[in-house]
Order: sequence, then structure tokens, then C-alpha cells
Amino acid sequence: MSTFVKIKALKPTLSQSEAKLADFTLKSGAKIRGLSSIELAKSAGVSQSSVVKFAQKLGYKGFPAFKLAVVDALNEQTQEDTPLSNEIDQNDSIAHISEKLIANQQATLVATSKLNTPELFEQAVQSIKAAKKVMVCAIGSTHTMAQDLTLKLQKLGVCAVTHVDELSASSYAATMGKDDLVIFLSNSGVVKSVVKLAQQAKNNECQILALTRYGHSELANYADSCLYCIQETEAIKHSAVLTRASLGYLIDVLFIALAQSNLHWQRRADRSNEYMSDMLNV
Repeated sequence: MSTFVKIKALKPTLSQSEAKLADFTLKSGAKIRGLSSIELAKSAGVSQSSVVKFAQKLGYKGFPAFKLAVVDALNEQTQEDTPLSNEIDQNDSIAHISEKLIANQQATLVATSKLNTPELFEQAVQSIKAAKKVMVCAIGSTHTMAQDLTLKLQKLGVCAVTHVDELSASSYAATMGKDDLVIFLSNSGVVKSVVKLAQQAKNNECQILALTRYGHSELANYADSCLYCIQETEAIKHSAVLTRASLGYLIDVLFIALAQSNLHWQRRADRSNEYMSDMLNV
């Protein structure tokens, strides 16, 4: 996984010192090739201990491993790997908004694919295939994404439901057990009601799959497996335009992988599409 992708995914959760190091690495990564940890600390305006902690937060044992990873990321860097620069301005025309949105969504999809290895997807696929019943939970702007995932699972014949509120979800979770799966969609992974539902599901010995941001979160603590979405700077605050694109990618890969893994499920999806087309042609 690219170090730059890791850093961008973790940016919303970084401390002030870590954010300085993140910005320096993303903007001046090439300079790190010839810097010691002390020199990097001075250049970024932080302490040397902050450099070590930052490297460890990214999953490296220390600064030397972090430095090598930055060099590797620079060698692999493409246009999609660079930080998003297509910010939508107040005075942009509709044509410019469209062009920038396409560029940002493409960069978001590429970054999401780099955060999630085939092994992570395989774990998620197996957890769904092993479940007797599935509940998909989401709060706020991600609820429509939960409905989309539930519909796709139902097309395959998976016994899946989603609920419009926390109380209904909590009540249904009480009927679930060790052979069942709860899938949580949460951008932040820290929403209290979502974390409480995860706690209840875990107390009932349910398996938990979380689609959430990369890095430490309360929700991830309860999850048996995770897929990671991207939280980039949105065109309009709280719009979740790019986050929805990231979640949509995860959902679609899961759906296609599930359909391909089981011939009967693939046939069910085809039959479901036929029935829906038949209804529309009435």
C-alpha cells in the first residue's frame, strides 16, 4: 500500500504535529530521501519524537523503514497518487465543476483500491458467504449506501436487511447470533450510536464487517474484518460526494466478487434482473 495513500487516508485523525509531517511528506516527499529524522523534524517544525511516532502510526517500525517506504512511493507515483488539486471554487462554471469532480472521483477510486488488498476483500466475501442472515447498518448520509448494499445482497439470495433507525437495528440485533453477520457503513467509525450497535452485536457473538475509514477507530475495534473508504476534502462541506464514491466502489467489488464466487448466486442475480425488467415492461 502506498505510503502517500496511507497518509491521505489518516489525515482527518492526525494531531497537529502529525499533520505537519503529513503535509511535508505529501508536498516535499523527494526531500526526505536525503534527510535524517532530526533534519526532517526541523524541516517540518516538529520534534524528533513526533517523527518516530508518525512513522509508527503509519505501520513502520521506525524512521528508516518509513524513509524507504516514501522512496518506494515516489518511484511508483503516478498522476492518480498525487494529492488532489482539483478544488471546486465558488465561481467555477458547470463545465469546470464536472471536470474537477470527475478527476477527484477518479483519484478517490484509485486511492480506495490501493487501501484494500485482495485479501481484505476475500475476508469480507467469506464472512458474507458464511452468514445465515445479514444486517446492514448505517446512520446519516451513508444510509442510502446501506440500502444499495442490502438490495445487491438480496439479489444474490442472501438473507439481508437494513433498518432506517438505530432502535429498529438494535431490536433486530438482539435476534442475531454467532452464525450471523452485521455490516456497518461508517465514514468516521466514531458515531456513538453505530459504536453502541457494534458493541451489542459483539455481545451477541455476531460477526462484524466494517466499511469505514482507514486507521484506528472505535468501530474497527469491534470488527472481525474491515474494508477502508477514503475521506477526502469534499466540494461542499458534509456533502460526502467523494466518500460515497469510495463506499460505492467497495460495495460494487463485493457484489461482483460474491456473484462470481457462486454459480447459484449469479443465476439468482440474473433472474432478479429479469423479473425487474418484466415488471417495468408491464
